[in-house]
Amino acid sequence: GIEVSMVSSTGRSDEVKFAVPLLDLDLKMMVPGCPWKLPQKIHLQAIFPVSSSYLSVPSAPGLKLTSTPDLKSLFSVDGVKLPAWVDGMCMAEYIPTLEEDLKLQVVDASASIGCRRRFIEALAPAFGRPLEADPIFCRKATVLSISGIFTFLVHFVIPLQFPKQQPILTLQSCQHCNSQGIPITSPPRNSYPWSPRWEVTEMVERIYDYLADECQNFKKLCSDGFPQAK
Repeated sequence: GIEVSMVSSTGRSDEVKFAVPLLDLDLKMMVPGCPWKLPQKIHLQAIFPVSSSYLSVPSAPGLKLTSTPDLKSLFSVDGVKLPAWVDGMCMAEYIPTLEEDLKLQVVDASASIGCRRRFIEALAPAFGRPLEADPIFCRKATVLSISGIFTFLVHFVIPLQFPKQQPILTLQSCQHCNSQGIPITSPPRNSYPWSPRWEVTEMVERIYDYLADECQNFKKLCSDGFPQAK
């Protein structure tokens, strides 16, 4: 149900906070094999200022979406653009429009899992079968690569907005460690050629070509900057 709290503090205007649950959907059922043990919820937090004087048009509330932490594996409320609040509007008018927009975005987020899965599957012909991959949300994958005698891992972090946003790549040497004995890794990289309109096979081919050159720079960094692990 709706949660309400009254906030009073010295030096600040009083305000009333509402937390309104949104989307009467079982979000877990939208993700096959989903590991969530608890229901995932999205709330609209609305903060209304309390005025001691009469106002013909109530002040617009402060609005913010919040969600339970695990939901971020599927959908992030941080990127949701909230509908505008029109003067004189009430919550009963605002929420249906918000829920309609939100439902479409959640459905799209569920469908995007399939896009990320197809990308991970497309890695195999170029890089070989991934050593690790996120089988549920398809957000991560790791492949083993070899260039001459240099062996390294490539970690893929696939964003929720894939393919609009490209995967972030991190290279990790299998042969070099730093002074703490930790394998050397490259900074995250996402400056390689990319178009969301490409087929996943072309996306992977472009990444493969990029890494063919980039791994030489990474190998030199590992060899010049750190002793080789024994």
